[in-house]
Amino acid sequence: MIRIAFYGRVSTEDQQDPESSRAWQLARAHALTDAHGEIVTEYFDIGHSRSIPWKRRTQAALLLTALREPGRGFDAVVIGEPHRAFYGNQYSLVHPVFEHYGVVLWVPEVGGPIDPASEAHDLIMSVFGGMSKGERNRIKIRVRTAMAAQAKTEGRFLGGRPPYGYHIADAGPHPNPAKAADGKRLHVLEPDPVTSPVVARIFREYAAGKGLYAIAEGLTGDGVLSPSAHDPARNPHRTGIAWSKPALRAILTNPRYTGRQVWNRQRKDEVLLDVEDVALGYETRMRWNDPDVWIYSAGVVHQALVDDDTFAQVQARYAAKKLDPSGPREPKRTRHPYQLRGRMRCGICQRRMQGSWNNGKAHYRCVYPDQYALANHVKHPRSVYVREELIVPHLDRWLARAFTPPQLPDTIAALTAAQNDGTDLGRDADLAQARRTIIDCDAKLERYRLALEAGTDPTLVARWTAKVNTERAATQARLRTTTGRRRMTALEISDMVAAAGDIVAVIADTDASDKAEIYTQLGLELTYEPGDNRVIAEAKPLPIMYEGECPRGDSNHYPTAGHPLR
Repeated sequence: MIRIAFYGRVSTEDQQDPESSRAWQLARAHALTDAHGEIVTEYFDIGHSRSIPWKRRTQAALLLTALREPGRGFDAVVIGEPHRAFYGNQYSLVHPVFEHYGVVLWVPEVGGPIDPASEAHDLIMSVFGGMSKGERNRIKIRVRTAMAAQAKTEGRFLGGRPPYGYHIADAGPHPNPAKAADGKRLHVLEPDPVTSPVVARIFREYAAGKGLYAIAEGLTGDGVLSPSAHDPARNPHRTGIAWSKPALRAILTNPRYTGRQVWNRQRKDEVLLDVEDVALGYETRMRWNDPDVWIYSAGVVHQALVDDDTFAQVQARYAAKKLDPSGPREPKRTRHPYQLRGRMRCGICQRRMQGSWNNGKAHYRCVYPDQYALANHVKHPRSVYVREELIVPHLDRWLARAFTPPQLPDTIAALTAAQNDGTDLGRDADLAQARRTIIDCDAKLERYRLALEAGTDPTLVARWTAKVNTERAATQARLRTTTGRRRMTALEISDMVAAAGDIVAVIADTDASDKAEIYTQLGLELTYEPGDNRVIAEAKPLPIMYEGECPRGDSNHYPTAGHPLR
Protein backbone atom coordinates (compact mmCIF):
# COMPACT_ATOMS: atom_id res chain seq x y z
CA MET A 1 0.00 0.00 0.00
CA ILE A 2 1.26 3.47 -0.90
CA ARG A 3 1.60 6.00 1.91
CA ILE A 4 0.06 9.25 0.69
CA ALA A 5 -0.02 12.85 1.97
CA PHE A 6 -3.01 15.06 1.21
CA TYR A 7 -2.76 18.75 0.28
CA GLY A 8 -5.66 21.21 0.02
CA ARG A 9 -6.32 24.93 0.39
CA VAL A 10 -9.17 27.32 1.16
CA SER A 11 -8.94 31.10 1.22
CA THR A 12 -12.48 32.50 1.03
CA GLU A 13 -13.24 32.14 4.73
CA ASP A 14 -16.18 34.56 4.58
CA GLN A 15 -17.96 32.44 1.96
CA GLN A 16 -16.78 28.92 2.74
CA ASP A 17 -16.45 26.93 5.92
CA PRO A 18 -12.79 25.74 6.00
CA GLU A 19 -13.78 22.46 7.60
CA SER A 20 -16.39 21.74 4.91
CA SER A 21 -13.96 22.71 2.14
CA ARG A 22 -11.34 20.40 3.61
CA ALA A 23 -13.91 17.60 3.83
CA TRP A 24 -14.93 17.65 0.15
CA GLN A 25 -11.36 18.06 -1.09
CA LEU A 26 -10.27 15.17 1.11
CA ALA A 27 -13.22 13.08 -0.17
CA ARG A 28 -12.03 13.61 -3.77
CA ALA A 29 -8.53 12.58 -2.74
CA HIS A 30 -9.81 9.39 -1.04
CA ALA A 31 -11.90 8.48 -4.08
CA LEU A 32 -8.77 8.64 -6.21
CA THR A 33 -6.30 6.88 -3.93
CA ASP A 34 -8.16 4.45 -1.63
CA ALA A 35 -7.74 1.57 -4.08
CA HIS A 36 -3.99 2.11 -4.17
CA GLY A 37 -2.91 3.32 -0.76
CA GLU A 38 -3.69 5.16 2.46
CA ILE A 39 -3.64 8.88 3.28
CA VAL A 40 -1.39 9.10 6.33
CA THR A 41 -0.97 12.86 6.81
CA GLU A 42 -2.59 16.14 5.78
CA TYR A 43 -1.43 19.60 4.78
CA PHE A 44 -4.30 22.07 4.49
CA ASP A 45 -3.79 25.83 4.05
CA ILE A 46 -6.45 28.20 5.39
CA GLY A 47 -6.55 31.87 4.47
CA HIS A 48 -3.87 31.85 1.76
CA SER A 49 -4.73 33.19 -1.68
CA ARG A 50 -4.05 30.82 -4.57
CA SER A 51 -1.74 33.47 -6.06
CA ILE A 52 0.73 33.04 -3.16
CA PRO A 53 3.61 30.66 -4.09
CA TRP A 54 3.92 27.38 -2.25
CA LYS A 55 7.00 28.50 -0.34
CA ARG A 56 4.96 31.28 1.26
CA ARG A 57 1.93 29.18 2.20
CA THR A 58 2.29 27.77 5.70
CA GLN A 59 1.24 24.16 5.08
CA ALA A 60 2.53 23.97 1.50
CA ALA A 61 5.93 25.13 2.71
CA LEU A 62 5.88 22.44 5.39
CA LEU A 63 5.06 19.89 2.71
CA LEU A 64 7.98 21.04 0.56
CA THR A 65 10.24 20.81 3.59
CA ALA A 66 9.01 17.30 4.36
CA LEU A 67 9.84 16.14 0.82
CA ARG A 68 13.56 16.27 1.49
CA GLU A 69 13.33 14.38 4.79
CA PRO A 70 14.38 10.71 4.41
CA GLY A 71 11.87 9.69 7.11
CA ARG A 72 9.01 11.80 5.83
CA GLY A 73 6.48 8.94 6.19
CA PHE A 74 4.82 9.18 2.75
CA ASP A 75 5.70 8.27 -0.83
CA ALA A 76 3.11 10.28 -2.79
CA VAL A 77 1.03 13.45 -2.52
CA VAL A 78 -2.58 13.78 -3.66
CA ILE A 79 -4.14 17.14 -4.54
CA GLY A 80 -7.83 17.47 -3.74
CA GLU A 81 -8.50 20.30 -6.20
CA PRO A 82 -5.82 21.55 -8.66
CA HIS A 83 -7.58 24.91 -9.15
CA ARG A 84 -7.00 25.61 -5.47
CA ALA A 85 -3.48 24.22 -5.34
CA PHE A 86 -1.86 25.69 -8.47
CA TYR A 87 -2.06 29.20 -9.91
CA GLY A 88 -0.41 30.44 -13.09
CA ASN A 89 2.96 28.72 -13.52
CA GLN A 90 3.15 27.32 -9.97
CA TYR A 91 2.87 23.72 -11.15
CA SER A 92 5.94 24.06 -13.39
CA LEU A 93 7.88 25.47 -10.43
CA VAL A 94 6.76 22.92 -7.83
CA HIS A 95 6.49 19.59 -9.65
CA PRO A 96 10.25 19.33 -10.43
CA VAL A 97 10.82 19.36 -6.65
CA PHE A 98 8.47 16.39 -6.24
CA GLU A 99 10.20 14.60 -9.10
CA HIS A 100 13.66 15.30 -7.66
CA TYR A 101 12.79 13.67 -4.32
CA GLY A 102 10.96 10.75 -5.92
CA VAL A 103 7.50 11.72 -4.62
CA VAL A 104 4.63 11.01 -7.02
CA LEU A 105 1.91 13.64 -7.42
CA TRP A 106 -1.70 12.41 -7.80
CA VAL A 107 -4.42 14.65 -9.28
CA PRO A 108 -8.10 13.70 -9.81
CA GLU A 109 -8.29 15.46 -13.19
CA VAL A 110 -5.48 13.24 -14.49
CA GLY A 111 -7.13 10.14 -13.07
CA GLY A 112 -4.12 9.11 -11.00
CA PRO A 113 -0.42 9.87 -10.70
CA ILE A 114 1.18 12.46 -12.97
CA ASP A 115 3.70 11.05 -15.42
CA PRO A 116 6.64 13.51 -15.60
CA ALA A 117 7.43 12.28 -19.13
CA SER A 118 3.90 12.86 -20.41
CA GLU A 119 3.43 16.03 -22.42
CA ALA A 120 -0.33 15.58 -22.12
CA HIS A 121 -0.18 15.59 -18.32
CA ASP A 122 2.09 18.64 -18.35
CA LEU A 123 -0.29 20.46 -20.70
CA ILE A 124 -3.34 19.58 -18.59
CA MET A 125 -1.76 20.92 -15.40
CA SER A 126 -0.58 24.08 -17.16
CA VAL A 127 -4.13 24.66 -18.40
CA PHE A 128 -5.49 24.28 -14.87
CA GLY A 129 -2.97 26.87 -13.63
CA GLY A 130 -4.04 29.29 -16.35
CA MET A 131 -7.72 28.66 -15.64
CA SER A 132 -7.13 29.30 -11.95
CA LYS A 133 -5.44 32.62 -12.71
CA GLY A 134 -8.17 33.61 -15.16
CA GLU A 135 -10.90 32.72 -12.69
CA ARG A 136 -9.33 34.90 -10.01
CA ASN A 137 -8.97 37.84 -12.37
CA ARG A 138 -12.56 37.53 -13.58
CA ILE A 139 -13.84 37.48 -10.02
CA LYS A 140 -11.82 40.59 -9.16
CA ILE A 141 -13.15 42.50 -12.17
CA ARG A 142 -16.74 41.41 -11.60
CA VAL A 143 -16.69 42.27 -7.89
CA ARG A 144 -15.04 45.67 -8.36
CA THR A 145 -17.45 46.63 -11.16
CA ALA A 146 -20.47 45.60 -9.10
CA MET A 147 -19.22 47.47 -6.02
CA ALA A 148 -18.59 50.62 -8.07
CA ALA A 149 -22.13 50.54 -9.45
CA GLN A 150 -23.67 49.87 -6.03
CA ALA A 151 -21.75 52.75 -4.44
CA LYS A 152 -22.58 55.24 -7.20
CA THR A 153 -26.19 54.45 -8.05
CA GLU A 154 -27.47 53.01 -4.77
CA GLY A 155 -25.12 54.64 -2.27
CA ARG A 156 -24.88 51.25 -0.60
CA PHE A 157 -22.62 50.76 2.42
CA LEU A 158 -20.14 48.16 1.14
CA GLY A 159 -18.70 47.01 4.44
CA GLY A 160 -15.54 47.80 6.33
CA ARG A 161 -14.94 49.88 9.41
CA PRO A 162 -17.25 52.86 9.86
CA PRO A 163 -15.49 56.23 10.06
CA TYR A 164 -14.98 57.74 13.49
CA GLY A 165 -18.21 59.53 14.33
CA TYR A 166 -20.49 56.85 12.86
CA HIS A 167 -21.64 53.38 13.74
CA ILE A 168 -23.34 50.78 11.59
CA ALA A 169 -27.13 50.47 11.68
CA ASP A 170 -29.55 48.03 10.09
CA ALA A 171 -31.03 49.11 6.73
CA GLY A 172 -33.43 46.26 5.98
CA PRO A 173 -33.18 42.89 4.24
CA HIS A 174 -30.66 42.23 1.49
CA PRO A 175 -32.11 42.87 -2.01
CA ASN A 176 -30.83 39.50 -3.23
CA PRO A 177 -33.65 37.05 -2.31
CA ALA A 178 -31.25 34.15 -1.69
CA LYS A 179 -29.10 36.24 0.66
CA ALA A 180 -32.17 37.66 2.35
CA ALA A 181 -33.40 34.12 2.96
CA ASP A 182 -30.07 33.40 4.67
CA GLY A 183 -30.67 36.32 7.02
CA LYS A 184 -28.26 38.78 5.39
CA ARG A 185 -29.22 42.44 5.70
CA LEU A 186 -28.07 45.79 4.39
CA HIS A 187 -26.41 48.36 6.64
CA VAL A 188 -26.09 52.11 6.73
CA LEU A 189 -23.93 54.63 8.57
CA GLU A 190 -25.61 56.33 11.51
CA PRO A 191 -24.16 59.14 13.70
CA ASP A 192 -22.62 57.93 16.93
CA PRO A 193 -24.09 60.01 19.78
CA VAL A 194 -20.72 60.16 21.56
CA THR A 195 -18.25 60.75 18.75
CA SER A 196 -20.26 62.60 16.08
CA PRO A 197 -20.17 65.91 18.04
CA VAL A 198 -16.37 65.52 18.22
CA VAL A 199 -16.15 65.31 14.44
CA ALA A 200 -18.25 68.47 14.07
CA ARG A 201 -15.98 70.23 16.59
CA ILE A 202 -12.83 69.23 14.69
CA PHE A 203 -14.16 70.61 11.40
CA ARG A 204 -15.44 73.77 13.09
CA GLU A 205 -12.15 74.55 14.85
CA TYR A 206 -10.01 73.83 11.79
CA ALA A 207 -12.22 76.02 9.58
CA ALA A 208 -11.86 78.78 12.20
CA GLY A 209 -8.08 78.74 11.81
CA LYS A 210 -6.80 76.37 14.51
CA GLY A 211 -3.88 74.08 13.65
CA LEU A 212 -3.87 70.31 13.93
CA TYR A 213 -1.65 70.22 17.00
CA ALA A 214 -3.73 72.85 18.80
CA ILE A 215 -6.91 70.87 18.08
CA ALA A 216 -5.24 67.68 19.33
CA GLU A 217 -4.09 69.42 22.52
CA GLY A 218 -7.58 70.77 23.14
CA LEU A 219 -9.32 67.43 22.64
CA THR A 220 -6.84 65.54 24.80
CA GLY A 221 -6.95 68.22 27.49
CA ASP A 222 -10.75 68.04 27.59
CA GLY A 223 -10.59 64.28 28.12
CA VAL A 224 -12.02 63.39 24.70
CA LEU A 225 -10.88 59.88 23.80
CA SER A 226 -8.94 59.49 20.56
CA PRO A 227 -10.35 57.09 17.92
CA SER A 228 -8.05 54.27 19.03
CA ALA A 229 -8.86 54.83 22.72
CA HIS A 230 -12.59 55.08 22.04
CA ASP A 231 -12.56 51.65 20.39
CA PRO A 232 -9.45 49.81 21.65
CA ALA A 233 -10.73 46.39 20.55
CA ARG A 234 -10.60 47.58 16.94
CA ASN A 235 -7.20 49.22 17.38
CA PRO A 236 -5.08 46.83 19.48
CA HIS A 237 -1.93 47.96 17.64
CA ARG A 238 -2.28 51.57 18.87
CA THR A 239 -1.67 53.05 22.31
CA GLY A 240 -4.64 55.44 22.34
CA ILE A 241 -2.60 57.68 24.61
CA ALA A 242 -3.64 60.96 22.97
CA TRP A 243 -5.02 62.59 19.84
CA SER A 244 -2.53 62.64 16.98
CA LYS A 245 -2.16 64.81 13.91
CA PRO A 246 -2.54 61.83 11.50
CA ALA A 247 -5.87 60.97 13.14
CA LEU A 248 -7.11 64.52 12.60
CA ARG A 249 -5.91 64.54 9.00
CA ALA A 250 -7.82 61.32 8.31
CA ILE A 251 -11.02 62.89 9.67
CA LEU A 252 -10.64 66.26 7.93
CA THR A 253 -10.05 64.73 4.50
CA ASN A 254 -12.83 62.12 4.61
CA PRO A 255 -15.73 63.18 2.34
CA ARG A 256 -18.09 60.62 3.87
CA TYR A 257 -18.83 63.13 6.64
CA THR A 258 -20.88 65.11 4.07
CA GLY A 259 -23.44 62.27 3.97
CA ARG A 260 -22.30 60.73 0.69
CA GLN A 261 -21.00 57.22 0.23
CA VAL A 262 -17.45 57.22 -1.16
CA TRP A 263 -15.72 54.16 -2.56
CA ASN A 264 -12.37 53.42 -4.26
CA ARG A 265 -10.32 55.77 -2.10
CA GLN A 266 -7.74 53.01 -1.78
CA ARG A 267 -6.71 50.09 -3.92
CA LYS A 268 -4.75 46.88 -3.50
CA ASP A 269 -1.66 46.61 -5.67
CA GLU A 270 0.23 43.35 -6.09
CA VAL A 271 3.95 44.11 -6.07
CA LEU A 272 6.74 41.64 -6.83
CA LEU A 273 8.65 40.64 -3.72
CA ASP A 274 11.86 40.39 -5.71
CA VAL A 275 12.12 41.56 -9.32
CA GLU A 276 15.17 39.30 -9.70
CA ASP A 277 13.23 36.22 -8.55
CA VAL A 278 9.69 36.32 -9.93
CA ALA A 279 8.95 32.85 -8.49
CA LEU A 280 8.71 34.41 -5.01
CA GLY A 281 5.43 35.93 -6.12
CA TYR A 282 3.69 39.11 -5.07
CA GLU A 283 2.69 40.90 -1.89
CA THR A 284 -0.38 43.12 -1.55
CA ARG A 285 0.12 46.82 -0.82
CA MET A 286 -2.65 49.25 0.04
CA ARG A 287 -2.24 52.53 -1.83
CA TRP A 288 -4.26 55.71 -2.10
CA ASN A 289 -6.01 56.49 -5.35
CA ASP A 290 -6.13 59.99 -6.80
CA PRO A 291 -9.29 61.84 -5.71
CA ASP A 292 -10.43 62.12 -9.31
CA VAL A 293 -11.08 58.32 -9.44
CA TRP A 294 -13.00 58.19 -6.16
CA ILE A 295 -16.60 57.09 -6.66
CA TYR A 296 -19.28 59.18 -4.92
CA SER A 297 -22.91 58.28 -4.41
CA ALA A 298 -25.33 60.27 -6.54
CA GLY A 299 -26.97 61.78 -3.46
CA VAL A 300 -26.84 61.96 0.33
CA VAL A 301 -27.36 58.45 1.72
CA HIS A 302 -26.67 58.90 5.44
CA GLN A 303 -26.87 61.75 7.91
CA ALA A 304 -24.15 64.34 7.33
CA LEU A 305 -21.96 65.52 10.21
CA VAL A 306 -20.56 68.44 8.21
CA ASP A 307 -22.27 70.64 5.64
CA ASP A 308 -20.83 70.97 2.13
CA ASP A 309 -19.67 74.58 2.60
CA THR A 310 -17.69 73.81 5.75
CA PHE A 311 -16.13 70.73 4.16
CA ALA A 312 -15.12 72.71 1.06
CA GLN A 313 -13.63 75.46 3.27
CA VAL A 314 -11.62 72.89 5.24
CA GLN A 315 -10.31 71.23 2.07
CA ALA A 316 -9.25 74.59 0.64
CA ARG A 317 -7.32 75.47 3.80
CA TYR A 318 -5.78 72.02 4.02
CA ALA A 319 -4.64 72.18 0.40
CA ALA A 320 -3.17 75.67 0.95
CA LYS A 321 -1.11 74.32 3.86
CA LYS A 322 0.54 71.86 1.49
CA LEU A 323 1.59 74.59 -0.91
CA ASP A 324 4.49 77.03 -0.63
CA PRO A 325 4.43 80.51 -2.19
CA SER A 326 6.14 79.30 -5.34
CA GLY A 327 3.62 76.58 -6.07
CA PRO A 328 3.32 72.85 -5.46
CA ARG A 329 6.08 71.25 -3.45
CA GLU A 330 8.03 68.79 -5.56
CA PRO A 331 8.88 65.41 -4.02
CA LYS A 332 12.49 64.89 -3.03
CA ARG A 333 14.41 62.86 -5.57
CA THR A 334 17.60 62.19 -3.61
CA ARG A 335 17.72 58.96 -1.66
CA HIS A 336 20.25 58.91 1.12
CA PRO A 337 21.96 55.59 1.95
CA TYR A 338 20.68 54.80 5.46
CA GLN A 339 22.65 51.73 6.52
CA LEU A 340 20.33 50.92 9.44
CA ARG A 341 17.02 51.66 7.74
CA GLY A 342 14.19 49.75 9.36
CA ARG A 343 16.55 48.36 12.02
CA MET A 344 16.44 51.04 14.76
CA ARG A 345 13.81 51.41 17.48
CA CYS A 346 13.37 54.01 20.20
CA GLY A 347 14.02 52.53 23.64
CA ILE A 348 11.41 54.80 25.25
CA CYS A 349 8.32 54.15 23.15
CA GLN A 350 9.55 51.11 21.12
CA ARG A 351 8.43 52.79 17.89
CA ARG A 352 10.60 52.45 14.79
CA MET A 353 12.86 55.47 14.36
CA GLN A 354 12.84 57.51 11.16
CA GLY A 355 15.83 58.32 9.00
CA SER A 356 16.85 61.99 9.03
CA TRP A 357 19.63 63.56 6.95
CA ASN A 358 21.23 66.50 8.78
CA ASN A 359 24.45 68.34 8.04
CA GLY A 360 25.38 65.79 5.40
CA LYS A 361 25.14 62.85 7.81
CA ALA A 362 22.59 60.12 8.51
CA HIS A 363 20.65 60.32 11.77
CA TYR A 364 17.73 58.41 13.24
CA ARG A 365 15.03 60.22 15.14
CA CYS A 366 11.86 59.58 17.10
CA VAL A 367 9.44 62.51 17.19
CA TYR A 368 6.61 60.71 18.94
CA PRO A 369 5.37 63.78 20.90
CA ASP A 370 5.36 65.87 17.72
CA GLN A 371 2.49 63.74 16.39
CA TYR A 372 0.57 63.21 19.64
CA ALA A 373 -0.86 65.84 21.96
CA LEU A 374 1.04 66.38 25.22
CA ALA A 375 -1.96 67.34 27.34
CA ASN A 376 -1.62 64.03 29.18
CA HIS A 377 2.09 64.70 29.83
CA VAL A 378 3.65 61.98 27.73
CA LYS A 379 7.04 61.17 29.27
CA HIS A 380 9.02 61.34 26.10
CA PRO A 381 11.47 64.00 24.85
CA ARG A 382 10.19 66.14 22.04
CA SER A 383 12.73 64.43 19.80
CA VAL A 384 15.28 61.65 20.21
CA TYR A 385 18.26 61.74 17.83
CA VAL A 386 21.20 59.41 17.30
CA ARG A 387 23.88 59.70 14.62
CA GLU A 388 24.50 56.66 12.43
CA GLU A 389 28.27 57.01 12.31
CA LEU A 390 28.44 56.58 16.09
CA ILE A 391 26.81 53.13 15.83
CA VAL A 392 27.97 51.39 12.67
CA PRO A 393 31.70 50.98 13.50
CA HIS A 394 30.91 49.43 16.90
CA LEU A 395 28.25 47.23 15.29
CA ASP A 396 30.64 45.94 12.63
CA ARG A 397 33.34 45.18 15.21
CA TRP A 398 30.84 43.29 17.37
CA LEU A 399 29.73 41.19 14.39
CA ALA A 400 33.30 40.56 13.31
CA ARG A 401 34.25 39.31 16.80
CA ALA A 402 31.26 36.96 16.93
CA PHE A 403 32.25 35.23 13.68
CA THR A 404 36.03 35.06 13.98
CA PRO A 405 37.50 31.52 14.12
CA PRO A 406 38.36 31.70 17.85
CA GLN A 407 34.86 32.86 18.68
CA LEU A 408 32.94 30.49 16.34
CA PRO A 409 32.61 27.60 18.85
CA ASP A 410 31.09 29.94 21.43
CA THR A 411 28.74 31.44 18.83
CA ILE A 412 27.55 28.00 17.69
CA ALA A 413 27.17 26.88 21.31
CA ALA A 414 25.10 29.96 22.12
CA LEU A 415 22.84 29.37 19.13
CA THR A 416 22.40 25.70 20.01
CA ALA A 417 21.67 26.46 23.66
CA ALA A 418 19.12 29.10 22.72
CA GLN A 419 17.42 26.63 20.40
CA ASN A 420 17.33 23.80 22.93
CA ASP A 421 15.88 26.15 25.54
CA GLY A 422 13.11 27.33 23.28
CA THR A 423 12.13 24.78 20.65
CA ASP A 424 10.29 22.18 22.71
CA LEU A 425 8.92 24.83 25.02
CA GLY A 426 7.74 26.78 22.00
CA ARG A 427 6.02 23.73 20.54
CA ASP A 428 4.42 22.76 23.86
CA ALA A 429 3.29 26.35 24.37
CA ASP A 430 1.80 26.44 20.87
CA LEU A 431 -0.07 23.19 21.44
CA ALA A 432 -1.40 24.40 24.76
CA GLN A 433 -2.42 27.71 23.24
CA ALA A 434 -4.20 25.94 20.37
CA ARG A 435 -6.16 23.77 22.78
CA ARG A 436 -7.07 26.82 24.88
CA THR A 437 -8.23 28.58 21.70
CA ILE A 438 -10.57 25.69 20.83
CA ILE A 439 -12.00 25.69 24.36
CA ASP A 440 -12.51 29.47 24.20
CA CYS A 441 -14.21 29.15 20.81
CA ASP A 442 -16.59 26.51 22.15
CA ALA A 443 -17.43 28.77 25.10
CA LYS A 444 -18.08 31.71 22.77
CA LEU A 445 -20.35 29.62 20.54
CA GLU A 446 -22.38 28.60 23.59
CA ARG A 447 -22.69 32.25 24.69
CA TYR A 448 -23.81 33.25 21.19
CA ARG A 449 -26.46 30.50 21.21
CA LEU A 450 -27.82 31.81 24.52
CA ALA A 451 -27.73 35.38 23.18
CA LEU A 452 -29.76 34.30 20.15
CA GLU A 453 -32.35 32.65 22.37
CA ALA A 454 -32.48 35.84 24.45
CA GLY A 455 -33.48 37.88 21.39
CA THR A 456 -30.19 39.28 20.08
CA ASP A 457 -30.19 40.32 16.41
CA PRO A 458 -29.72 37.07 14.38
CA THR A 459 -27.52 38.92 11.86
CA LEU A 460 -25.03 39.89 14.55
CA VAL A 461 -25.04 36.40 16.04
CA ALA A 462 -24.49 34.85 12.60
CA ARG A 463 -21.52 37.13 11.97
CA TRP A 464 -20.00 36.37 15.38
CA THR A 465 -20.55 32.64 14.92
CA ALA A 466 -18.97 32.58 11.45
CA LYS A 467 -15.89 34.34 12.75
CA VAL A 468 -15.48 31.96 15.70
CA ASN A 469 -16.08 28.87 13.53
CA THR A 470 -13.36 30.04 11.15
CA GLU A 471 -10.91 30.56 14.02
CA ARG A 472 -11.78 27.15 15.48
CA ALA A 473 -11.33 25.35 12.14
CA ALA A 474 -7.98 27.03 11.53
CA THR A 475 -6.79 26.00 15.00
CA GLN A 476 -7.91 22.41 14.43
CA ALA A 477 -5.99 22.36 11.16
CA ARG A 478 -2.84 23.51 12.98
CA LEU A 479 -3.27 20.78 15.58
CA ARG A 480 -3.43 18.15 12.83
CA THR A 481 -0.03 19.17 11.51
CA THR A 482 2.00 19.66 14.69
CA THR A 483 4.68 17.25 13.48
CA GLY A 484 5.97 19.80 10.98
CA ARG A 485 8.39 21.58 13.30
CA ARG A 486 11.83 20.30 14.10
CA ARG A 487 15.05 21.46 15.69
CA MET A 488 17.86 22.64 13.48
CA THR A 489 20.61 20.05 13.31
CA ALA A 490 24.16 20.83 14.41
CA LEU A 491 25.21 20.82 10.74
CA GLU A 492 22.47 23.33 9.86
CA ILE A 493 23.54 25.60 12.69
CA SER A 494 27.15 25.41 11.54
CA ASP A 495 26.06 26.16 7.95
CA MET A 496 24.07 29.14 9.15
CA VAL A 497 26.98 30.49 11.15
CA ALA A 498 29.34 29.92 8.22
CA ALA A 499 26.95 31.78 5.89
CA ALA A 500 26.64 34.62 8.37
CA GLY A 501 30.44 34.71 8.68
CA ASP A 502 30.78 35.05 4.91
CA ILE A 503 28.44 38.03 5.01
CA VAL A 504 30.22 39.64 7.95
CA ALA A 505 33.58 39.28 6.20
CA VAL A 506 32.53 41.65 3.43
CA ILE A 507 30.91 44.30 5.62
CA ALA A 508 34.05 46.40 6.03
CA ASP A 509 34.49 46.80 2.27
CA THR A 510 30.79 47.18 1.44
CA ASP A 511 29.34 50.41 0.12
CA ALA A 512 27.10 52.18 2.61
CA SER A 513 24.09 51.91 0.31
CA ASP A 514 24.43 48.08 0.25
CA LYS A 515 24.98 47.52 3.97
CA ALA A 516 21.29 47.71 4.79
CA GLU A 517 20.68 44.48 2.85
CA ILE A 518 23.50 42.70 4.69
CA TYR A 519 22.13 43.81 8.06
CA THR A 520 18.71 42.53 6.97
CA GLN A 521 20.17 39.11 6.11
CA LEU A 522 21.76 39.01 9.57
CA GLY A 523 18.35 39.82 11.11
CA LEU A 524 19.64 42.79 13.11
CA GLU A 525 17.29 44.65 15.43
CA LEU A 526 18.68 47.71 17.25
CA THR A 527 17.17 49.60 20.19
CA TYR A 528 18.55 53.02 21.13
CA GLU A 529 18.31 53.88 24.83
CA PRO A 530 19.00 57.62 25.09
CA GLY A 531 19.15 57.66 28.89
CA ASP A 532 22.10 55.24 29.01
CA ASN A 533 23.41 56.40 25.63
CA ARG A 534 23.67 52.84 24.34
CA VAL A 535 22.29 50.61 21.59
CA ILE A 536 21.06 47.09 22.27
CA ALA A 537 21.80 44.88 19.25
CA GLU A 538 19.96 41.62 18.58
CA ALA A 539 20.99 39.33 15.71
CA LYS A 540 18.59 36.73 14.36
CA PRO A 541 20.06 35.33 11.09
CA LEU A 542 17.46 34.64 8.46
CA PRO A 543 16.76 31.00 7.48
CA ILE A 544 17.34 31.77 3.80
CA MET A 545 21.09 32.00 4.52
CA TYR A 546 21.28 28.24 4.93
CA GLU A 547 17.98 27.02 3.44
CA GLY A 548 18.52 28.19 -0.10
CA GLU A 549 16.67 25.34 -1.73
CA CYS A 550 13.35 25.25 0.09
CA PRO A 551 12.76 27.81 2.89
CA ARG A 552 10.12 26.79 5.37
CA GLY A 553 6.97 28.83 5.41
CA ASP A 554 6.07 28.65 9.08
CA SER A 555 7.33 30.74 11.97
CA ASN A 556 10.52 28.96 12.95
CA HIS A 557 12.20 29.76 16.26
CA TYR A 558 15.70 30.70 15.27
CA PRO A 559 18.16 31.50 18.05
CA THR A 560 18.93 35.04 18.99
CA ALA A 561 21.91 36.81 20.47
CA GLY A 562 21.62 40.25 22.07
CA HIS A 563 24.36 42.51 23.42
CA PRO A 564 24.66 46.21 24.24
CA LEU A 565 26.83 48.41 22.05
CA ARG A 566 28.28 51.20 24.14
